[in-house]
Amino acid sequence: MRKIVLLFVLFAFVLGGCSEYQKLLKSSDNSLKYKKAVEYYSTEDYAKAATLFEELLPIYRGTSKAETISYYIAYCSYGQGDDIGAGYFFRNFLKTFPDSPYSEECLFMSAYCYYRESPKPRLDQTSTQDAIDAFQLYINRYPNSTRIPKCNKYIDEMQDKLVYKSYLSARNYYDREKYPSAIIALQNSLKDYPGSSHREDLMFMLLESKHQLAFKSIPSKQRERYNNAKEEYYSFVDEYPESKHMKRAEKMLEDIEAYLSKFDINN
Repeated sequence: MRKIVLLFVLFAFVLGGCSEYQKLLKSSDNSLKYKKAVEYYSTEDYAKAATLFEELLPIYRGTSKAETISYYIAYCSYGQGDDIGAGYFFRNFLKTFPDSPYSEECLFMSAYCYYRESPKPRLDQTSTQDAIDAFQLYINRYPNSTRIPKCNKYIDEMQDKLVYKSYLSARNYYDREKYPSAIIALQNSLKDYPGSSHREDLMFMLLESKHQLAFKSIPSKQRERYNNAKEEYYSFVDEYPESKHMKRAEKMLEDIEAYLSKFDINN
């Protein structure tokens, strides 16, 4: 019986709250709406707060209160986990109120929303690059900010993700034995990220891709491609003389030399 009473009281409370909110939406008292929107925001009821703030924004457009309302709207989206929407509202705030005391914070939050949108490395990394660019803009604009260490940390994390994405994309061609495409992708990855933590593996895959391409080529192209593979071998061993891949690399060199030696004999 006591449980039934408690449930009835709770239901009545919720119904009363909804009824109060519905009356508020229909009210023409904008000052009251603003006050209640701030109260909803402070209790993390972001959905109700956002609805009220969005109703008030066109009413207060052109006044000093519009700046604060726009700031609240951005954080309401953020509080609801809508990073795409929040990022849009933070960036729109910066365009509309470039000289606002909230500008620094909103620029950081715009970058952070991109950061939160950043997907796993195998997926498209547009948001990752946008996050890097936005954090770098923040660093350039506010070099003395206390947020700089966070920005640098996030940039490093995003750069690592781009490096890994590049590695995975190149490896995908290599694993599928698409050697012409693999060679291009591996070379681009090494060029774009010369300090990659995957550099040794990338260089070995490039060597093997060139060796396999030579082996599978038509006779008229084999000699040139075996010579290219030989050059790649020396580039690899010069940089990684103690590589874990050395045995396989040496075996490839033996095969390359065996092929090229035929031309030495003929000459």
